[in-house]
Amino acid sequence: YDVALLAAGGTLALADHLISGTIHNGFALLRPPGHHAENSRALGFCLFNNVAILARYLQLQHGLDKILILDWDVHHGNGTQHIFEEYPSVLYISIHQYPFYPGTGAYTETGIGRGAGATLNCPMPAGSTDTDYEHAFMARILPKIDAFKPEAILVSAGFDAHKSDPLAQICLSTEFFGWMTERLMEKAAHHCEGRILSLLEGGYNLEMLPRCIGTHLRVLSGAGNA
Repeated sequence: YDVALLAAGGTLALADHLISGTIHNGFALLRPPGHHAENSRALGFCLFNNVAILARYLQLQHGLDKILILDWDVHHGNGTQHIFEEYPSVLYISIHQYPFYPGTGAYTETGIGRGAGATLNCPMPAGSTDTDYEHAFMARILPKIDAFKPEAILVSAGFDAHKSDPLAQICLSTEFFGWMTERLMEKAAHHCEGRILSLLEGGYNLEMLPRCIGTHLRVLSGAGNA
């Protein structure tokens, strides 16, 4: 519990540095993850929904309005979607294996009431590759971001869609996490002065996880997708 509090609180410190201009982007290397946690229920290794807390902090404490959450963890972020499904000011986009745990994240789940249209799910079948994900980004995800015009981009950065991860059947390469990061950085530069914060979610191959994170960080730092 105490560690989960530190994880959630650490993201808020990251937000403070972002808004003050000390940093332009950042990565929260934290455990436990958060995107399965619901409003009042822990679930799927997650106690508090770190990215949801961060999004509301940016809105309520720092006065930002439109927040994008892009979730590329292989599991759908049921908690994040449910927390924001009635919020038109938070765009939640998830690309994930489907059907798969936790059973949510169908194409038809697009938001409720005032939040209708502010949820975009890109369910991907088992065996999907870099090429399949790239098509989803180019055809659906990037145009949705441009239409929304976020003031900050938050990434639920799970690395369990890697082809070597033992808990799923998506087949992404290590380098493709850098490609996705590059596309989001381009959108951040265009729409929100480069403001992008990334939070670690899943990743269960302990040999490949640091390599994927390293690729992600090299791009965030401006060193490129080498």
